[in-house]
Amino acid sequence: MPPCAPRTRTGVDLSPEMIARARDLSDGRPGLRFLQGDFLTADLPAEGYDFICSVTTVHHMDFTGALLRMRELLRPGGTLVIVGLAREKSVGEWAAFLAAAPVMRVTKAVRRATTPEGMPVADAEMSYGEVRRVARQLLPGVRYRRHVLRRYSLAWREPLRHS
Repeated sequence: MPPCAPRTRTGVDLSPEMIARARDLSDGRPGLRFLQGDFLTADLPAEGYDFICSVTTVHHMDFTGALLRMRELLRPGGTLVIVGLAREKSVGEWAAFLAAAPVMRVTKAVRRATTPEGMPVADAEMSYGEVRRVARQLLPGVRYRRHVLRRYSLAWREPLRHS
């Protein structure tokens, strides 16, 4: 059996500054491709990816459109992981936020958290409950977790198709 060709890894970002930063940090490693453009409309191959990861970016896009696009790009059996930002709207969400506030302050201080220069910043519009509800509708069987630092994660595997 011939050896498998190495897979190309593709990074897409609307921000030219973030694409330039990614290229600088990648240090010319082979198999990496960076596209500056809109992820929702970029020319990417349907079912072309084994793994799709989005870290604190999906709240900059139409959430439903982004999940549908990621699902379209994922190969059968592929994995989708999203770490996103949400906001508190319900009493329960605010209670969880207030309970985690001391941990968030300490974590940010210890990590000396800063925003990279040129990184676009946007407040989340959707609540945790809204994110969970839409994700469960569009990604049956999705695993949802809420995290500190106003984060949540979604993990989903595209089902294999049997003929």
